[in-house]
Amino acid sequence: MLVSRRAKAAAAAAVSLALLTSACGGDAGDDDGGKTTLTLGLYGTFGYEEAGLYDEYMELHPDIKIEQTVVAQSGPYYQALQTRLAAGSGMADIQGIEIGFVSDVVQNHADAFVDFAAEDDAADLQDTFYDWKWDQASTTDGRTIALGTDAGPQAMCYRQDLFAEAGLPTDPAAVSALWPTWDDYIATGQQFSSSPTRPEGTAFVDSPNSVFAPAVRQGEVTYADDEGNPVVEDSDGVQTAWGLASRAAGDGLTAQLGQFSDEWTAAFANDGFATIACPSWMLNYITSQLGDEGAGKWNIATLPGQSQAGSTWGGSWLGVPSSGEHVEEAKELVEWLTAPEQQVKMFVSQGFFPSSSVAAESPEVTGATSEYFSDAPIGEIFGTAADAVRRNPISPYDTQIQDAFSQALTTVADGSRSPDQAYDDALAAIEQVTG
Repeated sequence: MLVSRRAKAAAAAAVSLALLTSACGGDAGDDDGGKTTLTLGLYGTFGYEEAGLYDEYMELHPDIKIEQTVVAQSGPYYQALQTRLAAGSGMADIQGIEIGFVSDVVQNHADAFVDFAAEDDAADLQDTFYDWKWDQASTTDGRTIALGTDAGPQAMCYRQDLFAEAGLPTDPAAVSALWPTWDDYIATGQQFSSSPTRPEGTAFVDSPNSVFAPAVRQGEVTYADDEGNPVVEDSDGVQTAWGLASRAAGDGLTAQLGQFSDEWTAAFANDGFATIACPSWMLNYITSQLGDEGAGKWNIATLPGQSQAGSTWGGSWLGVPSSGEHVEEAKELVEWLTAPEQQVKMFVSQGFFPSSSVAAESPEVTGATSEYFSDAPIGEIFGTAADAVRRNPISPYDTQIQDAFSQALTTVADGSRSPDQAYDDALAAIEQVTG
């Protein structure tokens, strides 16, 4: 998921909802000199307009005009979309679907969207995507309700200047060798924190969530069973990730920051922490927070535990409502926007890592480096991470479950609750949501 899709600005929610309510229901008729107008209802920054893909498509298809309506935050966007799904009308020709909501669409609204698995070229189409990305938008009976845009394979970003001050190695290969497992990562954190030369006020990691969130998705089971039902207490991913994250929090290795809070954002500039779990889209966020002053300070190492399984954070899809006026034209546009060639362009232009395995294997991606992140081979790093991701089912409650554990871990970090108490708090909050 792109950072602008993750940020939670409450003040924008009402405005965003009004925007979607007023804009998604517009008639997408032949109203521009005989051209067919295709509408996209999106949230955050998908980047197609910025990358020039709309203009390119309209040049290739002179009879098509593309218009997008963008809502700032994914939460109010999806709330309004659910209203239109319930009504069975008023949607755009193409709707964006975020990772936190795709399971709800798959389980409860699949009939409202075109089934891409039923297309004549479905087998060839499926072969272009990572299997886990295709599966996340597919029903148990084989319908595929949307095609993937970006993906969020994870690595571990670290401040090499702060590592040097603490007497730790700074070369990415050497740093990756420090933490082949999460236990090793915590041991490295203890070494960093106990170093007499560690920069004063700098924590090892930003938040317990930088341990819990990636580690939980490396389990055989995360939050759901094969049917998408929540199975939190029986999840090996949850049990392992909680033990690791609560230990990091209890040992004082975290900066006790809520991710995407104002304090967390400010900590990037004031050396508040030395490591952070970073999906591919996080690189743009770090760059935007530090600007030129941050160039060369950060580098990227392998995520702990990746030899067993990779981990993702974020990602989106494009779906075509079956009630639309221009379904065939919309399907053609979605297939074009998510095709490997366009996903390569989006990576090169906007930094969005492909959900297409074919695109990820292209030389433009595999050979990509980041000058800002000390010439890190980002294409290779995130491509290797994406290849290692498990095909874990997700539930409609994954976002709320994740939030419950994240909030509970905050209380462990600040010392107000023991790990056992905080875990019980998380389970109680999850039960309120899932019943």
